[in-house]
Amino acid sequence: MKLSKDFVFGGATAAYQCEGSCLSHGKGKVAWDDYLSSQGRFSPEPASDFYHMYPVDLKLCQQFSIQAIRISIAWSRIFPEGKGQINHEGVDFYHHLFQECHKNNVEPYVTLHHFDTPDALHKNGDFLNQETIDAYVEYAKFCFEEYQDEVTYWFTFNEVWPIACNQYISGTFPPCIQYDISKAITSMYNMMIAHSLVVNIYKEKYNGHIGIIHSLETKYPYDDNINDKEACHKEDVLANQFLLDMTLQGNISDDTYHIIHQLDNTFNYDPQDIEMMIQASHKIDYLGVNYYQSHFIKAYDGENQIHHNGTGEKGTNVFRLKNIGERAFKADIPTTDWDWMIYPKGLYDMVKRISQQYHFNKGIYITENGMGYKDDFVDGIIDDTPRIDYIKQHLEVLQQAINEGINIKGYFVWSLMDMFSWSNGYNKRYGLFYVDFNTQKRYPKASAYWYKRVIETKEV
Repeated sequence: MKLSKDFVFGGATAAYQCEGSCLSHGKGKVAWDDYLSSQGRFSPEPASDFYHMYPVDLKLCQQFSIQAIRISIAWSRIFPEGKGQINHEGVDFYHHLFQECHKNNVEPYVTLHHFDTPDALHKNGDFLNQETIDAYVEYAKFCFEEYQDEVTYWFTFNEVWPIACNQYISGTFPPCIQYDISKAITSMYNMMIAHSLVVNIYKEKYNGHIGIIHSLETKYPYDDNINDKEACHKEDVLANQFLLDMTLQGNISDDTYHIIHQLDNTFNYDPQDIEMMIQASHKIDYLGVNYYQSHFIKAYDGENQIHHNGTGEKGTNVFRLKNIGERAFKADIPTTDWDWMIYPKGLYDMVKRISQQYHFNKGIYITENGMGYKDDFVDGIIDDTPRIDYIKQHLEVLQQAINEGINIKGYFVWSLMDMFSWSNGYNKRYGLFYVDFNTQKRYPKASAYWYKRVIETKEV
């Protein structure tokens, strides 16, 4: 593999999915706590118990040559109510965690927001409310100052589109509202305002690096006809181009504004917001891309219909939005048990697009990529060859992109170890390390040994 000197191989985590200790050690509630409790299907407690087990996980990183770890700070572990009173035990926890990272020669890449707005703010509209933007900025400023000697690499948000889509379109994240495109657009726009404010503040005072993570799923027309192409373009603008415009150029292009205004005729923007976003677009140091799948889009004029496959019952996923389009499957393209299309070319096409359409070459980190799989633990061995094949195929297309001059700075497997999955519980495993959730013991999977070899030899 032809890699830059600073290319990083890492593993990714998220606070709520791995830490456990959800309502202890001074941590405040997030919306997920009551939501999951009311469902009664599965609990995020203790998940992978990273709150207590992080020394074990970081030692595994060192043993398996993993150079970096994506960690998110749980906002409500620092500010239990989102603002105001500080939980000093939570502040100290992250100091200890970052120090342990450096002790094991593992660089922490830290995300400020990963699906877990404090409940007190979430109940008042989350990022539909200016109060949340203001509180987020103050929380970010606190973290930058507090951890400036321990954290060099920051991300403002993880997956702006999935937050908005799952909260207000599919209804799979609390507050579980369905088909409200207007709320989704407003939420994304406001998160990008918060992102831009924070980037500008950080770059004025600190010497580290900062960016944002977007989940980017390449859209293709199902057939080569004008209706499918139009539907594809609408979903692409909503899920990808709207956010890429604001992130990489600041300004919202005429094409993007036209489509967004079609989908929500109340949408408008303040020129002062755009000026701030333009400043931030020049100041970000990199873009994080989470990639798992792409979509083929058909024209669709029926009623809204979404069914989320959260159980691994293959073939049950449905996503149809009125006046936008329908996600359809191609028979020759494989899918996971959760109906996620395995299509590495979509990752190549997306990083190529970012380079060509936005002339962005500061650097792209693949901040999440991996395969959810029903791992079998047999005689102490976890043979997850399909996961190895999946990662290998995606690294190969990244190699192609690198050979063509695209600045790919690093790759983070999702996930470092098995964790709680937001809408799937525990039967959907992603980790390099198998977690026995009853004993919290870790077991390296075949993929962990394979990944170690790739890191050490730079050969896929």
